[in-house]
Amino acid sequence: MHEFSIVSALINQCEELAAEHKATGIARVAVKIGALSGVEPQLVKTAFDTFREDGICRGAELEMDIAPLELDCQACGTITKPDEVAYICPNCQSHDVKVSGGEEMLLMQLELMFD
Repeated sequence: MHEFSIVSALINQCEELAAEHKATGIARVAVKIGALSGVEPQLVKTAFDTFREDGICRGAELEMDIAPLELDCQACGTITKPDEVAYICPNCQSHDVKVSGGEEMLLMQLELMFD
């Protein structure tokens, strides 16, 4: 259940940004979660709904974009987003691929409120 600590850190980051910009509230928090990040989106949602009630994120909407696995083939230069987890280039069948997306969790956008 590391999602709780991740969401706690996310809310802290939101609070810091809101304070920096002298916002009175947060309306929306948009995050990108990689399909291979090891983070379970439903648990993130549950944790966010629980933790947001005590601070500036109270009432904020959580928007999650699930980013697929993205591979960069070092052999032929093809960039692909395979449907299944397979570390092989579908274009040239090379195993010389580098993961270039799908492992991240990022705060993408924060909609602040001002009185």
